[in-house]
Amino acid sequence: MTIQWPYALLFLLLIPLLIAAYWWMLRRKRKYAVSYASLSLIRAALPKRARWRQHLPFALFVTSIGALVLGMARPHAVVSVPLSRTSIILALDVSRSMCASDVPPNRLSVAQDAIRNFIDDQADGTQIGIVAFAGYAQLIVPPTTDKAALTSAIDNLTTSLGTAIGSATLASIDALAEINPDVLPAHIDLSDEIDRETVWSNDAYVPDIVVLLTDGAASRGVDPIVGAAQAADRRVRVYTIGFGTTEPEEMVCTREQLGGDAFGNSFGGRGGGNFGGGGNGGFRRFIVLDEPTLQEIALITGGSYYRAEDADQLLDVFKNLPTQIVLQEEHLEVSVAFVALGALLATVGIGLSFYWNRNFGGS
Repeated sequence: MTIQWPYALLFLLLIPLLIAAYWWMLRRKRKYAVSYASLSLIRAALPKRARWRQHLPFALFVTSIGALVLGMARPHAVVSVPLSRTSIILALDVSRSMCASDVPPNRLSVAQDAIRNFIDDQADGTQIGIVAFAGYAQLIVPPTTDKAALTSAIDNLTTSLGTAIGSATLASIDALAEINPDVLPAHIDLSDEIDRETVWSNDAYVPDIVVLLTDGAASRGVDPIVGAAQAADRRVRVYTIGFGTTEPEEMVCTREQLGGDAFGNSFGGRGGGNFGGGGNGGFRRFIVLDEPTLQEIALITGGSYYRAEDADQLLDVFKNLPTQIVLQEEHLEVSVAFVALGALLATVGIGLSFYWNRNFGGS
C-alpha cells in the first residue's frame, strides 16, 4: 500500500493525546470516588464485564479516528484488473503447414476448435481481435465483444504460403493501438525515445496482450525479434504457442481450408486453389518449429511460451491463458474504505455508550 498524502498521518498524533486525556479523566473520577464511601462501595460491587464495557466505546472511537486519518492520507492499494479490462489479439498461423495431419484431422482444424472454446469461455466484456498470417499478416476481426463474429471468422480461415511471425506481431500492435491510446502504432519507432533497459525491465505492462500461435519458423516479413522489440517498447506482452509434433506427416487440407496463394484471397474467405490432390493428397515436407525464437519473443515482451503437440495439450494451453493474462496490477485509491470503516466504528462506539449508560441509569 502507498500513501499519496503522507503528511496527513501527522493527525495520528491525536490518538496518544486522547488516550492520555482519557486516562487523566479516569484517575480524576477515582479520586472523587474515594472521597465518598458509598460510591466506592457501588464501584466495587459492579461486575467485571461492566468495567470493560466502560472502555470499549472509547477504544472504538480512537480506532475510528485512526481509520479516518488513514483515509485522509489517500492510501492506494495494488489490485487486479478484471478480465473485462483486457483486450486479446489472437495472431494465428494459417500457413500451408497447418494442414499437417500429425494432429488429426490436421493442425488448423484442431487450432480452430481450441480457439472457439477459448472465445466461448471469455467474459462478455472481453474484447478479442484476430490476426491471420501466412506470407503476410492481416487483421481480419478488429477487437470486439461479438463472439459470433469471432467464431465465424475462425470457421472461415483458409491457408496460404509463407510464415510472417514478425509482421503478425506488428499487425497485432496496430490493432491494439486502435482501442488503447497508451499503445502507439507499430510504424512509430520508439527505440531512440526510450531507455530500453529501463522499460524492458519494468513490470508495468498494459492490460492488452497478444497470443501468437504458429507451427513453424519465420520465412517472410519482419524479423520476429524486431517485432517483439516493438511490442516490448509499448509494454505489450506476447504469449507464444508452438503447435505440432516433430513428425508432421502428410498435408491434408479440406476443401474449405484451401485458399489462393495471393494474400488478398487467403484469409477469412473460401478460396480456390489445389493442394495435395484437392486437399487429400500426399504432399509431405518437414516443418521445423523455431522454438528458440518463440521463447525469445515471450522473454523480451514479458509473456510466456507454451508447447502443444496434440489437441488436448492445445486446449489446456488456451484454458490456462486467462489465469496468466487477467491478473494485471493496478494502483487503486482505497480512501473510501477507511472512511467507511472509521464512520462505522464511531457509530458503534457511540451507540454502545448510549445503550449501556441508559441501562445502567435505569437499573
